Parts: sequence; C-alpha cells; structure tokens
Amino acid sequence: MYLSSEFQDRESIIRALRDLRANGVGPDDLDVFSDEPLELPRHALDRGTHMSVAVVTGAITSCLLVIWFVYFTQHNYPIITGGMPIFSFWATGVVFYELTMFGAIVTTVFWFLRESGLLRRSGRPPAPLFEPGLICLRVHCHPDQEDGVRRLLETAGASNFRTWGDAS
Repeated sequence: MYLSSEFQDRESIIRALRDLRANGVGPDDLDVFSDEPLELPRHALDRGTHMSVAVVTGAITSCLLVIWFVYFTQHNYPIITGGMPIFSFWATGVVFYELTMFGAIVTTVFWFLRESGLLRRSGRPPAPLFEPGLICLRVHCHPDQEDGVRRLLETAGASNFRTWGDAS
C-alpha cells in the first residue's frame, strides 16, 4: 500500500525522510513530488546507480563488436588487395569511434529509462495530485506499518494523508 502526505516546507520533508530512513524505510520505498525543483541534502534520498559502469561497458562491448564485424567482413570476402593489408586500422578507425560512441549513447538512454522506472511495470500509482507550493511524499509500506509511518510523518509536519493500494 502507498501512503502519501503533504508538507509545507523543505525542512519538514527532510526531517520526515530522515526519520523514515532511520526507522528502516528504504529509499526505493520513498517518492518525493514537488511542482518546483527541490534540493535535498546529500544522502537524504540516495538511490544507487550503476550508470557509469553500464555506459563504459556498453561502449567497450560495442567497440569490440564493431572490431570483430569489420575484421570478419574484411577477411571473408576474396579480394585481391595487391599487397595492401586486408585489415587496416587507420581506414576503419572512424567507423570504430563512431559506432563505439553510438553504443555508449544507446546504453545511456536504455539505462536511464531502466533506472527511472519507465521500463518497469512496477504497479506504482501515478504521481499524486497536490496543491501548488506543497511537497508530496509517498511511502510504500505494509498495511501493518501504516500507523507507525503516519505518526512519523505527522511528527515531521505532514498533513492531508491519502492511501492507495491493497489494504489487506
């Protein structure tokens, strides 16, 4: 189930995030919504990312695939070269570079979509509606944890509570 609440200011949402994290609520169970950019302190809502490793791995993989493909195509056609090398790195260097960067870009787009949750069918409800100027916090919790989470949020200054999802 999801429990959402509204906050008036940045300090109260930071206090609520800190209290929830201290009581065992993970960052993947928390969603913050605001109609304006909201700068949170470091480690307030950290979610691990592997974007840099994925992009470098995608670039290296695409480079190796391109090198293999160029080598394969240049060695599997019976061409009379007149003493010139069959596989010339300088002649195909631009192809290697461009397709390596293409692999990095494709990996970046895919990984961004994956980490943002747009590729997953997580069953999460859509972004809640809230008044302009307010900050909305949505917490994924079990129904037996709802009272404790609600008390933590009320202590931090939350108001206008709503629940979604299975209450069983």
